[in-house]
Amino acid sequence: MKRVPEPELMNDSQQVEAYATADFEQPHSHFIQLLRDRIGTLPATGRALDLGCGPGDIAYRLADEQPGWVIDAVDGAPAMIKRAQQDPRALQSGDRIRFIQTQLPNTETLESKFHLIVCNSLLHHLKDPQNLWPLLPGLAQPDSQLFMMDLKRPADEKTVFDLVNRYARDEPEILQRDFEASLRAAYTLQEIAAQLSSAGLDQLQIEDISDRHWIVYGAIHGESFTREGSRKSSS
Repeated sequence: MKRVPEPELMNDSQQVEAYATADFEQPHSHFIQLLRDRIGTLPATGRALDLGCGPGDIAYRLADEQPGWVIDAVDGAPAMIKRAQQDPRALQSGDRIRFIQTQLPNTETLESKFHLIVCNSLLHHLKDPQNLWPLLPGLAQPDSQLFMMDLKRPADEKTVFDLVNRYARDEPEILQRDFEASLRAAYTLQEIAAQLSSAGLDQLQIEDISDRHWIVYGAIHGESFTREGSRKSSS
């Protein structure tokens, strides 16, 4: 099935509120569990980056999991960042989470390099995936880890219909519509492998984990890139 891109930013107030109040307990708990399983035990302290944080649920869950860590949570949509900052969990996390509005590939507002980079359901929003992959080494410490999860594009229309019916049937219409659009905008595992190869990230593992999700994970070694995309060691 041919890919159909969707808007990169989710900034409509109804859309933002629908995502902030939706029940993502199962997929987001699964995200954290898979992170623990694939990355292993993290140090007691560190800095994490959540790319495409949306209304902040993953960032808040990660803060609970790693109470000694600080997290920069980034999203391109101002309304998403505002909603994340209004979450009741903000009082508990204090200044350990910094929500930042910026749209990739702009990362100039990020003030440090990170020991862990996480990303949930961002890639399928990007018209050009190379606005993400080549940035990662430049955001990483020498011993950083990456963990990403996203949707995979179904092979045909029937599978799109079946997945929407299975996982979003009881959700509000706006979430059903967005889920269908996201499935059509998602990348296949073969496309992701080609993207990683093009960005020089062949060391990362790709894993097909369900009927609708994949994960990519592994070590990211801190590097920087020139404007032309040639890689330079950070050492």
